[in-house]
Amino acid sequence: MRFINNRVVLFLAFAFLGLNFAAAQEIIPEKVKDSVKPKLTPGAKLKVDGVVAVVGDFVVLDSDIDLTYKELQASNMPISDVTRCELLGKLMEDKLYAHQAIQDSIVVSDAEVNETMNRQIDYFVENLGSPDKMVAYFKKKNLETFKAELFDMIKNQKLTEQMQKKIIDEVEITPEEVRQFYAKFTKEDLPTFGAEMEVAQIVVKPEISQAEKQKVIDRLKEIKKEVQDGASFYSKAVLYTEDKASASSGGYIPVNRKSQLVKEFKDAAFSTDEGQISEPFETEYGFHIVFVEKIRGQELDVRHILMTPKVTPESLAKAKEKIEKIRAKIVNGEISFADAARSESDEKDTRNSGGLLMNPRTLETRFELTKMDPTIYNQVADLKDKTISEPIMDQDRLGTPSWKILTVTNRYDEHPADYAKDYTKIKELALKEKQLKTIAKWSAAKIKETYVKVNGEYRDCKFANNWLKK
Repeated sequence: MRFINNRVVLFLAFAFLGLNFAAAQEIIPEKVKDSVKPKLTPGAKLKVDGVVAVVGDFVVLDSDIDLTYKELQASNMPISDVTRCELLGKLMEDKLYAHQAIQDSIVVSDAEVNETMNRQIDYFVENLGSPDKMVAYFKKKNLETFKAELFDMIKNQKLTEQMQKKIIDEVEITPEEVRQFYAKFTKEDLPTFGAEMEVAQIVVKPEISQAEKQKVIDRLKEIKKEVQDGASFYSKAVLYTEDKASASSGGYIPVNRKSQLVKEFKDAAFSTDEGQISEPFETEYGFHIVFVEKIRGQELDVRHILMTPKVTPESLAKAKEKIEKIRAKIVNGEISFADAARSESDEKDTRNSGGLLMNPRTLETRFELTKMDPTIYNQVADLKDKTISEPIMDQDRLGTPSWKILTVTNRYDEHPADYAKDYTKIKELALKEKQLKTIAKWSAAKIKETYVKVNGEYRDCKFANNWLKK
């Protein structure tokens, strides 16, 4: 939890590797076809491992390609049609970004890398059974060797991400460019947008008693005293924090003034001295204490422990009774769903919009059915237009229960792109195309001015970029 809120397929696969393994459900080994390996020239000897390419200050080993295959397998990405030449080309792109990121003084902290690495290792161990099985799966000598290689890979990936972000951050699209992008399609070639719907909700959260809040505050104060008496904050966070995203890294969260964190959290972090622990404070997620481990100007290394007060059965029952009354008023025509959401819903993110859910991917209210959250889709799939669901018990990311009712406010059938109706989506496609062209132009220029060498049989690869500088 953060307190916030073709080549393209391969590009996205690598973006996925940049650290979203938690979305995968299980590791399904997939054999790599022999045909994906580069053909050797007659008489050539296959190295067990070796440098296959050099880009600036970075090298790419044959084993790096093998490791990338393994990570793609581990994240359930299809690999049967991905060749070693394609993976080498993408790895070289990443090295080019990382090399240039260092030239541009882009910094990625070891703490940030370790946090991500620990999260990935936890995922692998959970799916493979044990650290030893993980090491064997990736064919490494021992856990230390695996960690060292994974650390370097993650650090380079983060440098790559920041360099790419820097390249495209200034890319903007004008209305005229959007019009030209749309105009280049014939009627038959127009992009097709899938069936969509708009969904609204009303949420009633159970009231938390002051007694339950005080229990959490007292426990956090006890933990603070234990740490001041010599206990490890890291260990306490691993054991007790309810923030699952940071638990494995001892509650670590990097903080700066621009961090997308709730105000109360940033205020507490910046008002706590280095080496000190804050008093318990409340946010919308519960109660926290923060330990400021290191201050570097406006950059803080912070660890925190989050605890949430518990909902009593009596409070949960009262919340259900309240939402049933709200539903009855809507069904009886005493109030519209939108007005009820504005006046009665406890979900502030949707209350002001009449309960309309926001698509986090597009920042619009429409949800494409094939890309919709399966849980929400299952809750509204059988609802007819303007009908109201029965009360549904829901849980937030911390497991705190609440009650909600849902309705489908609009449905949109699958249709070819329409410039007037789908302008925002068309603009998004046009911007992505312009960003890819900008990255390609940047890469071509940097390849010319960067030392690049490709060794052995890989020189026969058909790369998308001009790595051989022919």
